[in-house]
Amino acid sequence: MSLQHIISSEELDIITIYDIIKNQKKLKLSEESESKIRACKFYLDNRLVKDKNPMYGINTGFGSLYNVKISDKDLTILQENLVMSHACGTGDRVPESIVKIMLLLKIQSLSYGRSGVQLETVNRLIEFFNNDVFPFVFTQGSLGASGDLAPLAHLALPLLGKGKVVHNESIYEANDILKKFNWKPIKLEAKEGLALLNGTQFMSAYGIYLLIHSHKASYLADIIACISLDAFDGRLDPFHDLVHSVRPHPGQRKVARRFNELLKGSEIIEQEKEHVQDPYSFRCIPQVHGATKDTLDFVEKVIMTEINAVTDNPNIFHEEDLIISGGNFHGQPLALALDYLKIAMAEIGNISERRVFQLVSGLRGLPAFLVDNPGLNSGFMIPQYTAASIVSANKQLATPASVDSIVSSNGQEDHVSMGANAATQAYTLIKNVERVIAIELMNASQALEFRRPLTTSPLLETFLEQYRTYVPFIKVDQVLHDDIEASIQFLKDFEIEIEELFINNYGVEKH
Repeated sequence: MSLQHIISSEELDIITIYDIIKNQKKLKLSEESESKIRACKFYLDNRLVKDKNPMYGINTGFGSLYNVKISDKDLTILQENLVMSHACGTGDRVPESIVKIMLLLKIQSLSYGRSGVQLETVNRLIEFFNNDVFPFVFTQGSLGASGDLAPLAHLALPLLGKGKVVHNESIYEANDILKKFNWKPIKLEAKEGLALLNGTQFMSAYGIYLLIHSHKASYLADIIACISLDAFDGRLDPFHDLVHSVRPHPGQRKVARRFNELLKGSEIIEQEKEHVQDPYSFRCIPQVHGATKDTLDFVEKVIMTEINAVTDNPNIFHEEDLIISGGNFHGQPLALALDYLKIAMAEIGNISERRVFQLVSGLRGLPAFLVDNPGLNSGFMIPQYTAASIVSANKQLATPASVDSIVSSNGQEDHVSMGANAATQAYTLIKNVERVIAIELMNASQALEFRRPLTTSPLLETFLEQYRTYVPFIKVDQVLHDDIEASIQFLKDFEIEIEELFINNYGVEKH
């Protein structure tokens, strides 16, 4: 396997990005990409010599200062001032895993030769990526419209020897890290600051990270819901393929088929049932989990289009002798997709908590709160409270960020996407979903023990055997926080290759 990825005109996809990050592959520009970058820069330099008319962001001010013409001798100062003045993010630091994806996506966007940057600038970003030099980027400050201005300004600051970075878990002043690697600060030229700051790489990087985690959570939610169904002595009839053939949403059909596969050989599912119907949280799992899978498919298509696009402004078309100021930095496609992702993943948590509620309610032969001697022992009463609290918080986080807009830059930037807020909300929300399904696993595995000596399917018994190395059967009251945290850790540690996730979630390989 090659430990290098060549940046070229070939489109990035989520599996490629996962492979680059997981296997710590180094980046290198293809000859084609280098040629495009050089040609665009050559055209821009010549255009500046020949054409003294104002060109937005190249020899003018920014935002509502678009009419202020800047002299040629001040163009470097203009671009460096832009980066410094826009580096006003605040809040928490963006996780390094997401900053690394931001670097990759910014490099990819600049490689198309539509941005007018120096080859040296792109190669320095590649050196940051290859040497795990991660600029301090902050979660708050982007309106998701003129690009992710504040986050991308912080991403660009170390090119100038300013700001802070993390390298090998140590914090450095940017100027010190440049000296460590014997790099000189980049002297930005016309348009470069704007090319670095305009773009949607903050939102997109979060989107990539969250898609990967959502795919895994969606897959694990199916497995855990299977265990809950058996623990609740549920029926398999609602998962019959004929039911879903007459309403053939792809995700719905996939979930129903998966349940039949996972529960094959279960003594519990095959035993005669006293009840003729299950609550919706069990009976409608294919419809709810499946709709989320279909949403993930849609969100992925939006994000894949975005990361293989040029999202700065203005765009340079040197073959046509045109420099055009447009709005490709506007994050509306991502804002809507990330809001949709939030809603879809929140529903995985919502229905999971309802199954937890059913399991602890003393129904179908299970003891109240899944413990012997209830009363003396509170058992699993309060983990359901915890799940309910998290689910309620997610309902608030799932409120669409994209329906909001605040005028900025003296009214020049009068509609913004708020996609960056959607991205950071989605990050918190999906971490919450991982916690809720971990609580369901803890409850379902506990409930299943009260069905012994009957067993669930061999596949699920193997899964539970692995889980029991983290969390044992609980006989009497103890500090359940520790068991919840151990359950969360088990799901984090549970390994499945992303190619398998796509096959398991969609039934097809994705490229």
